[in-house]
Amino acid sequence: MGDSLTSMGGVKPVAVIVGAGPNGLTAAARLAVSGWRVEVRERAGEVGGAAATQMLDDAALVDLGAACHPFGAASPAFRALRLENYGVRWLRAPYEMAHPLDGGAAVLAGSLEATAAGLGGDAQAWVRLHRPVVDHVDGLLADVLSPMTSVPRHPVALARFGARGVWPAAALGRAVFRTEEARALLAGSATHAITSPSRPLTGAFGLLFGALGMTRGWPVADGGSGAITAALREIVTEHGGVVHCGEEVGELPEADAVILNLTPAQVLRIDGAALPARRTQSMRRWRYGPGVHKVDFMLDAPVPWSDARVGEAATVHVGGTVEEIVRAEQAVAAGVMPEQPFVMVAQQYAADPSRGLVLWTYAHVPHGYRERFPGEVAEKITQQIERFAPGFRAVVRGTIETPPAALEGWNPNLVGGDIAGGAMDGAQLLMRQPHRLRRGLYLASSSTAPGAGVHGMPGWWAASAALRDFA
Repeated sequence: MGDSLTSMGGVKPVAVIVGAGPNGLTAAARLAVSGWRVEVRERAGEVGGAAATQMLDDAALVDLGAACHPFGAASPAFRALRLENYGVRWLRAPYEMAHPLDGGAAVLAGSLEATAAGLGGDAQAWVRLHRPVVDHVDGLLADVLSPMTSVPRHPVALARFGARGVWPAAALGRAVFRTEEARALLAGSATHAITSPSRPLTGAFGLLFGALGMTRGWPVADGGSGAITAALREIVTEHGGVVHCGEEVGELPEADAVILNLTPAQVLRIDGAALPARRTQSMRRWRYGPGVHKVDFMLDAPVPWSDARVGEAATVHVGGTVEEIVRAEQAVAAGVMPEQPFVMVAQQYAADPSRGLVLWTYAHVPHGYRERFPGEVAEKITQQIERFAPGFRAVVRGTIETPPAALEGWNPNLVGGDIAGGAMDGAQLLMRQPHRLRRGLYLASSSTAPGAGVHGMPGWWAASAALRDFA
């Protein structure tokens, strides 16, 4: 496909990137900077994918997808592309994350020492557990965000991290900590895997998310997550690339390299992909995980949390004790909507007051969950927040609900409301789809390593594979 384009001396290779989310645009930016002729095709009317921002009628900003960016601020791809030179500013709240509990809260501060100081009798245990990760966070991140087939560049630090990370986060917390605050702080971070913290390997999520918060932070992007993808688009166009919106791709384009920012379900619908038989079978077996039901609350005043520190955190994990989180996540995995779901909350206004008072939330729900009655999930989210912020209902003046079906309608990569590109458990946690499907065809979505998150690394590695093929 397109071999003649590179057989002539001095002619630049041509790449077509399908999908203008953060991964597709990262791949496009890397190839454009490397001198390739790049064309991006996006089905939606605007770029952004799961990193897009919308202005409401009252000029408040709402992130349609991802909200806070611990991996974005630390991303090797974003650093290499120098997004700060294209307008991206990372803003941090007084606290990176908070986890309210009955009668108090645990908070993740911007340093290891400050976080430990708030954990009472578990201060020293918190430091002992996290010090090796915090001290080597950049090296660990480089290895963790690389494909599994890569040779680790920091094997000793990675082995030490793995020995702790292989544990279920709930079991690791019970073994190391005495207080519910420290255990909840670890388990809540682990639940970003969208699976129960009682599952193996979730300890790695808890440790790494915590270490990022205590070093690089859990910031928001100034002006909304859309600023990240806007910067990536600017890099592409600055280096001669072209971005087309409103173009849905049903047939494989003609180019030296085609990079698909799609999950397996969409890849299999592309005519002419001509995948190897084993890869086709693997994609047909691909499992999608639990969904999310998103609710944005427009507020008249900040959330009246019982513990005032929670109101100063950009991210809040609302789920109660570790045991309550485990029950909720196990129910979701079994296809049952829990009465008290785990709720991810983002208070971007704590870091960026110019956005207006919009509370971004989603609850973990069964895959493709359809409500038993209108407003069911929004009410459960409200009850969970009200539990730790009495009077919350009184400050809500409106809501915008986006259930799993609407999320998938907006972005087909979010199959059944799965924001991770496929279940992040069992073999799929470690063995994602490959970046190189065959010579000339590459995959750059969260279905590949290192998985979900606005960090651009799947796109970075897909572009790397193309660069090797056409060196």
